[in-house]
Amino acid sequence: MGAAMRRIHVGNALSAFGLGFTVPYLYVYVAQVRGLGSTTAGLVLAVFAVAALVVLPFAGRTIVRRGPLPVLMVALVTAAVGALSLGLAASAVTVLLSAAALGAGQAVMQPALATMIVDVSSAETRSRAFATQFFLQNLGLGVGGLIGGHLVDATRVSSFTLLFSIEAAMFLVLVAVMASVRMPRTARIQGADAVSAKGGWKRMLGNRAMVQLMVLGFVLFFACYGQFESGLAAYGVEAAGISTSVLGTALAANTAVIVVAQFVVLRFVERRRRSRVIAAVGLIWAVAWIAAGYAGLAQGSQAMATAAFISTYALFGLGEAMLSPTVAPLVADLAPEGLAGQYNSAFALVKQLALAVGPAIGGPMGASLHGPYVVTFLLFSLGISVLALRMGRRLTVVQDHPWLARSQVIRRSGAVEPVPAKV
Repeated sequence: MGAAMRRIHVGNALSAFGLGFTVPYLYVYVAQVRGLGSTTAGLVLAVFAVAALVVLPFAGRTIVRRGPLPVLMVALVTAAVGALSLGLAASAVTVLLSAAALGAGQAVMQPALATMIVDVSSAETRSRAFATQFFLQNLGLGVGGLIGGHLVDATRVSSFTLLFSIEAAMFLVLVAVMASVRMPRTARIQGADAVSAKGGWKRMLGNRAMVQLMVLGFVLFFACYGQFESGLAAYGVEAAGISTSVLGTALAANTAVIVVAQFVVLRFVERRRRSRVIAAVGLIWAVAWIAAGYAGLAQGSQAMATAAFISTYALFGLGEAMLSPTVAPLVADLAPEGLAGQYNSAFALVKQLALAVGPAIGGPMGASLHGPYVVTFLLFSLGISVLALRMGRRLTVVQDHPWLARSQVIRRSGAVEPVPAKV
């Protein structure tokens, strides 16, 4: 891992650490501490999604034209201003405007950092780099949330102002860290500005494999990430009788599985076809939904229901650990030379759409339509496996199984032949 990659990973951890301070407490802060009501709090959460959807189509074009580092710097400063102003805001208008700035900055950070990882990694190190990024993000969110929970006091506005100030400070520290990164001179396609402005989106939508990956990505985020704190949480409380403390334990189990299993899982998945790894995740998540169904619909004991519900979140964490070294590197490998920023931003846009639609559909279903809710998302999980296998037919060997492709190159070069890769 070179110096640039180390700084990028530090940046990922710091940004996640800062977000962990405030994200779990945002609703309580707006609705109760500031006394603006549940409607305004709901609008704040919606503004985060809307801001991301507005800026991401332009972020990819700008990353291609200017490079990821300048775009990241602007995003960090914007997010810092939004976080600090949100901690000081007292009216609905200022809260919503601050949330828009924070949401826009956070959204642009994702494709900018992903593109930086692509630029400073090679095909051989990319899967491990993205796995490390995901590991540090979850670790940062968990540690930030844990510390923030001990600092916050719902009876004191100043404690929330402190949280948002810490978040803003993390973004500014990250500006200083990123300023020291020396990015390599990346190859650029001929006329990159013109392509990104006029035909970048058209060219990307003409890439059938990328379109299939974006559809698959939408289903992945809709059926898993979009349910964590909305539909699945509501289902657990209403159908399975899960307490808020058990819900917190389930979320902790999800993070613990990711942190503990990430690099063990990486050794397993990096030598296998990416499409089949994603298909396996669909099957694992199908088992997770079956466990959720048992927790809320079976007539078992409360202890069994609690164990099944926690297992659901743990199984989701195992799937996430398998996806982190698989999906993001695949997006990078599908991107033509010089357009990684455009492809990363497009995939981030799909993710935000799924995270906006998922709670809107899953929340009401999870709270009231318990049986149909489980069956619906069980079918979505099985659909992930089908979509992944269909996408695999459009991928080249290098895109779907880079380890096997490297092994073939080594054999043809006359070097010592490695142990055949498992397929």
